[in-house]
Amino acid sequence: MSEAKHVGVLALQGDFREHKLMLERLGARVREVRLPEHLEGLAGLVVPGGESTTIGKLAAEYGLDEAVRQAYETGDLAIWGTCAGAIWIAREILDYRQPHLGLMDIAVRRNAFGRQVDSFEVDLEVEGLDAPFRAVFIRAPEIVRVGEGVRVRARHEGRVVFAEQERMWAMAFHPELTGDDRLHREFLERFVAS
Repeated sequence: MSEAKHVGVLALQGDFREHKLMLERLGARVREVRLPEHLEGLAGLVVPGGESTTIGKLAAEYGLDEAVRQAYETGDLAIWGTCAGAIWIAREILDYRQPHLGLMDIAVRRNAFGRQVDSFEVDLEVEGLDAPFRAVFIRAPEIVRVGEGVRVRARHEGRVVFAEQERMWAMAFHPELTGDDRLHREFLERFVAS
């Protein structure tokens, strides 16, 4: 990409390095976000997979939850949650209590696709992409409910695995673990460049 983009990757825990490398390969200027002041000047924030409870607790401890919520609500920030990140941004987490943003009008169920040993890859039809996307599922959540303003962009066996609402994306899978950069490119072009 010719124009440098300013995007952050939440770097408290999880596979943030893989997202960072893919975004940098696309020409983005990427900042690791660990404190509220690291959000300054960012147009987008990627929240990686990892351990959702740990991400939620650390974000609350460092004041990042309120800072991210405020940056989104003032219109300055787009948010993309993958796997644990999707859990963190969801309005409702079923069958489990943990710190989360509660911004996106979805309900999620943690580990809905099984434990670590049940991890798998599958080709997904993603709305807006011209060819299937190879998706990696690791202890993946399921998006079990979407609100009225939420667009479903991908399902696996009838279950919602990619949803979009305004400037937020929630994915049950790990797009950063493949060589396919189409979703990272779209996030930059739609939400960070403008």
